[in-house]
Amino acid sequence: MDLNFTPEEEAFRAEVQAFLKEKLPQRIASKVKAGQRLSKADQDEWHAILNARGWYANHWPQAWGGPGWGAVQKFIFDHECALAGGPRIVPFGVNMLGPVLIKYGNEAQKRYWLPRILSGEDWWCQGYSEPGAGSDLASVKTTAVRQGEHYIVNGQKTWTTQGQHANMIFCLVRTDRDAKPQEGISFLLVDMKSPGVELRPIRTLDGDREVNEVFFTDVKVPVENLVGEENKGWTCAKYLLTYERTGIAGVGFSVAALEKLKVVASKVHRNGKPLSQDPLFATRMAKVEIDLENMKTTNLRVIAAVAGGGVPGAESSMLKIRGTEIRQEILSLIRRAMGPYALPYIEEAQYEGYTDEPVGPKEAATAAANYFNYRKLSIFGGSNEIQKNIISKMILGL
Repeated sequence: MDLNFTPEEEAFRAEVQAFLKEKLPQRIASKVKAGQRLSKADQDEWHAILNARGWYANHWPQAWGGPGWGAVQKFIFDHECALAGGPRIVPFGVNMLGPVLIKYGNEAQKRYWLPRILSGEDWWCQGYSEPGAGSDLASVKTTAVRQGEHYIVNGQKTWTTQGQHANMIFCLVRTDRDAKPQEGISFLLVDMKSPGVELRPIRTLDGDREVNEVFFTDVKVPVENLVGEENKGWTCAKYLLTYERTGIAGVGFSVAALEKLKVVASKVHRNGKPLSQDPLFATRMAKVEIDLENMKTTNLRVIAAVAGGGVPGAESSMLKIRGTEIRQEILSLIRRAMGPYALPYIEEAQYEGYTDEPVGPKEAATAAANYFNYRKLSIFGGSNEIQKNIISKMILGL
């Protein structure tokens, strides 16, 4: 099922398609379609291309460098980018911190930090999760004690995605130890190059270094890097998470992955017939496609509400749950379709004379790695179990 767009919206879709055809480097698109990792240089290049067109911060107000798009335009852009192999925009600066600064930052913070996000001068990472505070963010223990014109920060953050590339990190820190769990928390911007900041990599199941631990030992942070009021950071945290969870749904990327699954299922044969004609496999494909079509409509409704001045609430939790389940199911089906060819390639298992040329269909090379890596989708941004609790409280009053 295709959504019906107005002539103006169809014209905009054609404009986006033409832009992608002309400006999206095929080298980068090929990596995305193959499920390969992008380098920081790849991501910086794509961000710069979008920023030159004024499309990087596509949900920011025009006053701060956004294009002034409506809900449908943003949906079309994300959708067409995913189908063309456009990389997912690294969300931490532009999609997470940007909206928080626009809503809660003071004028000086907006004028200083927002242009640096657009230009790529600052690469941001997120300092929320801790060893004892993952989905239960109210339990953060990293402290920030004010001493004159600085905060002194001590503690640890974990699962810090792409922290190895970042020069800045936005953190939830506890500024009042005696307050209730969701009070006494502040939202602080920290320079990763400050003395006392230490980064340690965490290797993931697919062998990549995508996430990190970050340690803070007597790190001095200027007071002007506090966003919003001291001890009121939970408000900023919740606002940011609604944007993160809505983005995690990844409708466009699920559409692109589904197209890849259909190609795989038509090429791989079982019992002399394409896998797409296997009753059990075809049933699972049909179910995930139906779920995805339903989520498209829901996602568009939520985006429209935000564009009208609202803030996504329980809807963002719904999208997070269904979006992650759908993406995981598609990746699971791709891996299942590959059969034994999906066995992961492990660099440490190399022996003399071994070649890393892919065996079987080319789609098999990254099938297992992507399957394992994206098991995280239902955990980060607040686990799906936590999202169900949010929905039951906000909608059912339980």
